[in-house]
Amino acid sequence: MSPAVTGILSYEDFVKVHGVLLAASGFPQPLHRKLYQKLTAETFDGGSYFQVEPVAGGRQRKLVSTADYIGQHSDVFLIDHAWTFRLSDAYKQLQEVPGLVERMASLMCVDVDLNSEAEEVGDEDDDTKMSAAEVVEREFCKVREEGAHSVRWLELEDLEIDDDMLLSLDLPTKFPYLLALSLRGNKLENPEILLEVVAQFKSLRALWVNYNPALETGANDLEARILESCCELEIYNSQFTPRYGKWALGFCGGLYEKDNPGGSDESDHQLQRVTSLDLSNRCIQNLVSEAFSPIEMPMLSYLNLRGNTLDENSVGILLYYLKGFINLTALEVDIPGPLGESAVEIIEALPALSELNGLSTSKILESEKSIADSIIKPRLPEFNAEESLTDRVINAMWLYLMTYRLADEEKIDETSVWYVMDELGSALRHSDEANFRVSPFLYMPDGKLESAVSYSVLWPTKSVQQGDECTRDYLFGIGEERQRSARLTAWFHTPQNYFIREYEKFNMELNSRRFSPVSARASATSSLLHGDRSVLKVYTDLPQVEEFLTRPEFAITSEPKDADIIWTSLQVDEETKKAVGLNDQQYINQFPFEACLVMKHHLAETVQKAHGAPQWLQPTYNLETHLAQLIGDCYTRERDGVDNLWILKPWNMARTIDTTVTQNLSQIIRLMETGPKICQKYIEHPALFKGKKFDLRYIILVRSINPLEIFITEVFWVRLANNTYSLEQHSLFEYETHFTVMNYRGRLNHMNTPDFVKEFEKEHNVKWLDIHLRVKQMIRSVFEAAAAVHPEMHSPTSRAMYGVDVMLDSHYLPKLLEVTYCPDCTRACTYDTEAIFGDGSVVKGSDFYNLVFGCLFLNETTHVSPL
Repeated sequence: MSPAVTGILSYEDFVKVHGVLLAASGFPQPLHRKLYQKLTAETFDGGSYFQVEPVAGGRQRKLVSTADYIGQHSDVFLIDHAWTFRLSDAYKQLQEVPGLVERMASLMCVDVDLNSEAEEVGDEDDDTKMSAAEVVEREFCKVREEGAHSVRWLELEDLEIDDDMLLSLDLPTKFPYLLALSLRGNKLENPEILLEVVAQFKSLRALWVNYNPALETGANDLEARILESCCELEIYNSQFTPRYGKWALGFCGGLYEKDNPGGSDESDHQLQRVTSLDLSNRCIQNLVSEAFSPIEMPMLSYLNLRGNTLDENSVGILLYYLKGFINLTALEVDIPGPLGESAVEIIEALPALSELNGLSTSKILESEKSIADSIIKPRLPEFNAEESLTDRVINAMWLYLMTYRLADEEKIDETSVWYVMDELGSALRHSDEANFRVSPFLYMPDGKLESAVSYSVLWPTKSVQQGDECTRDYLFGIGEERQRSARLTAWFHTPQNYFIREYEKFNMELNSRRFSPVSARASATSSLLHGDRSVLKVYTDLPQVEEFLTRPEFAITSEPKDADIIWTSLQVDEETKKAVGLNDQQYINQFPFEACLVMKHHLAETVQKAHGAPQWLQPTYNLETHLAQLIGDCYTRERDGVDNLWILKPWNMARTIDTTVTQNLSQIIRLMETGPKICQKYIEHPALFKGKKFDLRYIILVRSINPLEIFITEVFWVRLANNTYSLEQHSLFEYETHFTVMNYRGRLNHMNTPDFVKEFEKEHNVKWLDIHLRVKQMIRSVFEAAAAVHPEMHSPTSRAMYGVDVMLDSHYLPKLLEVTYCPDCTRACTYDTEAIFGDGSVVKGSDFYNLVFGCLFLNETTHVSPL
C-alpha cells in the first residue's frame, strides 16, 4: 500500500490504497467503483434485497432474496461486523460488554429459555397425563367391549411403573394377544420380575424396556433370556433380533403402528406396498432373508442401511442381492462399510441407482468420489437449560466465526482476529454450489491500517431470483487435497463410521510399531583443543553468550568467517554459509534436519515413526495431514464417554502463541484457518504443585548423532502457572491457568528448583529421583528416535543445545511437550542453584555457558550427566 496517500479523496486513491486487498479477496474489478461508493456513503442496503428467515424450528436462520432478480456480479453489499475480538478476550468481552452476549445469543439462536419452555410443557402434561393404572383400565375397557384381540399394541412409557406395580397390572391376563409392548423409561429394577411378565406374551413381536434400572442390573443375559422366552420377538429396544421378519420390516416401512398393529394375516403380502424402507441403526447382521427379498418387496425404491454391520454377509453377496431389487433407485449406506470402501464401486455394482447417500450417482462417477455423503445434517447449537448465555455463545460461535490476520509492510500480527458478521451475513448458509461470495475487507479512509474499519463485502457469483436462498461456500478455494470433506465436520454431522475407521487404522498402525535401539558405541568426539591451539574463537549473536562465556579456552570474535565455533539463534543453511563466508570446518550449534525435533509436527511424526504410540507422547495429529484420524478419535471418545479435551499448537511458534485448549470439535477444525497446527490430547489430569499446573525445562547437550552422545545438565527449572488449575469452561480462556510460560506475559513467579523438589516430594509423598530417572529415559528415547528416523542429522561439525519441556501426569509419569532449538537460558544464567543430583554442589548462573561449552567442545562432564 502506498505511504504517499494520507486520505481517500477519490476513487483512484481508494484503488491505490486497497489494491492488494481487492486482489486478495477475489473481488470482481467491475464492482470496485460501486464498493467505493457504498463505503464512502456507508450504504448498508442489504435489507432492501434480502430477508432473514428462521429454519430448523428456530435453531438456525437462512438468507432469502426478496429482489425480483440479482444478476451475477451486478452489485455489492456491505455487511457490518457485530463482534470482533482476539480469541483470548472472547469470554471476558461477552461478560463485560453491555448487550453483547444477548445479541450474539439471539444471532446464534441460543437465547431460547429452555426452563420456561419445559415448565409450560410440563404444566400442560400434568393436566392430561394419565397414570399407568388409568391407561391400562382404559385399554381393558376396549377388551371387554370388543374382545381380547382388540388391543394388540400397548404403550406404558414414563409412567413411574415399578416392579410391584407391573405385577399388579396383570398385563398378560388382560392383553394376551399383544404384538407390541413399550415399558420404556419406568422404574423396573428386578430383571426376574420383568422376565416373568413378558415371557407370558406368546405373540409379542416388539418390546421396548430401555431406560429401566433392570437393564443395568441384568443386562448381561437379560436380552438372551427374553429372546428365548418370547419366540416371536422381532424387535427388542428398537433393534432387530436375529429372527426379524415381515412384521419388523413392515413396522420400519410404515405399515404397522398402534392403530394398525398387523400380525393377523401375514400371507396377504402387505410388504409389496412398501416403496421406502428405513432400516438404519437396527443392529442388523444378516440382511439376506425370506422376508427382505425382491419377491416380497418388488416396489422398493428407497433403502437406508446406515449403522448396520451386516457382518454375516459378504460384500459380494450383498451387492448381488440388492441388485435384485429392480426398482431400487436410492440407497443410503455407510461408506466405507458393509458394501465396500468406494462409492464408485457400489454404483458400478448397482447400475439402477440414481442416488447414493443423497448425491446424484452421475456426479459421483464424474468426480470419482470414494466417499459420498450429502445428506448430512447441520450442527445446530447444543446447550442445556443450566448453561449461561455466555457458555452457550462460546460453544455455538464456531458455526459463525470468520477470521483474518492484520499485516502491514513491516509486520504480520502473531494473533488472528475473529469476527461475527451481522444478522444478515450470519444467515448465509453453506452450499458447495453457492450463489454468493463474502470476504473480509478493511477500509482505510485515511490510508492507515491502524484506523481501518472492518467490513465484509457480499456479491452474487450467480444470478438469483426472488425467493431463492442465498448461500456461500464456507470452504471456498479448499478442495479435497486440503481435506475439504473432513473440514466440513465443523458445520455438519459427517458420517462417524468413516472417520472412526480411519482413526482405528491409524491407531492400529502406531501400536504395531516396535523400536529397537542401536547398540551403544564408543564416543566419536574429542576436545577441539589439540596441538598448540590454546584458544577457540566463538562468533555469537546471543548477548548472554558474549557476557557469560568467560573461560580462557574461548574468545569472542565479531567476524563469523574467523570463528572456530558459530553459536547463533538463526538458521544456518548453505546460502547463509556462502553469504557470510563460512566453511565446512567450522562448528555450528545446530544439526542438519533438526527440524525433525524442533518443529512440533515433525517431532510427533519422528516419535511415531520410531516408537509408535509411547506412553510419554500424548495422541498427536498433524491437522494438515491427519484431520480425518483426529475426528475419528474425537468421535470414539465421545462414544465411549471419555476425556475429549485437546490442545492445539502451531507447528513452529514459541511462547504459546496461537495455542488453544478446547473440547469443541468445530473449534479445532476452524482453528486450522489461522495457520498449520498439531492437535494433541490435553493432559487433563496433570500432577499439580499446590493446586497449580507446572512443567519442567531441561537442557540437553548433543555432541553427536551417530553414535548418539547426549547429556543432561544438572540445572533444570520449574515453570509454574499463576492460577489454581481448573477445567471450568471459562478457565480455558485464562492464560495463567493453563500455561506456564510467564516470561512474556503474566506475572513471573520464580522458584528455586531445590525448594520445589523438596516441597513436591513432601506434598505428594514421592521420590524425585524416581521421576528424574523416568524423565531421563524418555529424553533418551526422543533423541534415539531422531537418530533412527533421520540419520542424515549426523554431522561431525555440529554441536547443539536443546530445551526439552516435560509435564508430569497425575501418576507422575513424564509427558513430552516440545523440543526447542537454542532455548532461552536467561534463568539459567541469572540464578545460582544447588544441583539436585551429582555432588549437590552449587551451580553458579554465571558459569552456565562455561559448562555448556566445556561439555560440547572440550568433552568435559562437569555438572552434566550422559543419557
